[in-house]
Parts: sequence; structure tokens; C-alpha cells
Amino acid sequence: MNTIRSICVYCGSSPGRSDVYVKAGHTLGRSLAEAGLRLIYGGGTKGIMGAVAESTMRAGGKVTGIIPRFLISKEATENALGRLDELFVTENMHERKHMMFEKSDAFVALPGGIGTVEEIVEIMTWAQLGHHRKPIVFANVGGFWDPMLALLDHMKAEGFVHTSHLVNPLVVDRVESVVAAILAEGAVVDAPTTGVQTLIDKL
Repeated sequence: MNTIRSICVYCGSSPGRSDVYVKAGHTLGRSLAEAGLRLIYGGGTKGIMGAVAESTMRAGGKVTGIIPRFLISKEATENALGRLDELFVTENMHERKHMMFEKSDAFVALPGGIGTVEEIVEIMTWAQLGHHRKPIVFANVGGFWDPMLALLDHMKAEGFVHTSHLVNPLVVDRVESVVAAILAEGAVVDAPTTGVQTLIDKL
């Protein structure tokens, strides 16, 4: 059994053009806190990143921020960072991503930009290489990730994903269901695939 204690959330440091994205961040943050799960995230206090962290803390949850020194002035304020119960300042992006991976039991991609895509793709790459079996979720808010998911299907169809059974991220349309999906996946990560799907279908 893969015990889920902390969830890494990748998302935009900007709010995006629709308020649905920030609302999704608030909803996910509350869900994490209510489930007693620690939020691991990139340390930003603006945009969707800020919404997730703020709502987690408001609901009594624990938050670990991991941010490179050069991004502090761009994505956060020192005052806001001081409210996190755990903060790590890294020297570069590579160190940040490695630390986020090591401290997390699952990964969620909320809407975001190129950085968010790069982070979740790296996690899927490591899964494909057999480096981990931690749950991976696309929080498909308003169909945001549909183009990305279509690309993944296209890669598989064209024969470029040779171990697709190792790269099988969950796609959850309702952000309220993300935490439940992760806990179900984690509970049966070592069980047959059919068991995983049955549990997910019941959510």
C-alpha cells in the first residue's frame, strides 16, 4: 500500500484569464487540508499557486513551499512566504524539482503554463522509466488539459510511448474529486489494474 501523506501541486503562478482556475486552486487547497494531506508546491504566493496555498492554510492544512532564490521576487513576497509552515529556498530549478519529487507521494497538475507542463511531463517520464509509481493526476478544469491529453494519445498511437502501462495518469474533471481519486489510486497501487479502475469509476 502506498500511503499518501503529501501531494505536490503544479500550477500557474498567474491567475489565467478565467476565474474558474483560481477557484479550482482554492477548492483543491481546502480538499487537501480537510483530508489531512500536506501541500507541496513551488512556493509562489501569486496566481493559482497562491490560491492553493492560501486555501490550504485557511482550512488548517500544512504547506511546504520550495522556491528557487531567483524567483522569490517574481512569484512571491517575503511576507507571504513567512506564513508557510515550511519553506525551502533552492539555488536552481533542478534542485527545486528534485526536492518536490522526494517530498511528495502524488502529483496534480492544475492549469498553468510552460513550466507546469514541463514539471508534469518530467514526472510522467520518470514513471515511464520505472523510477516511481506515485499517482499522477491532470485536474482537467474546464477541459484545460484536453489538448495535452490528445497529444499523449497521439504519441501512444504513433508508437512513441513504448511502456504506456507505466504512464497512465488519472484525468479528473471535477477538482472536488481529485483528492479522493488520489487516495483510491494510492490504496491499490500494487493491486491489479482492473481494481484501480473500478475504484476510480466509483468516485
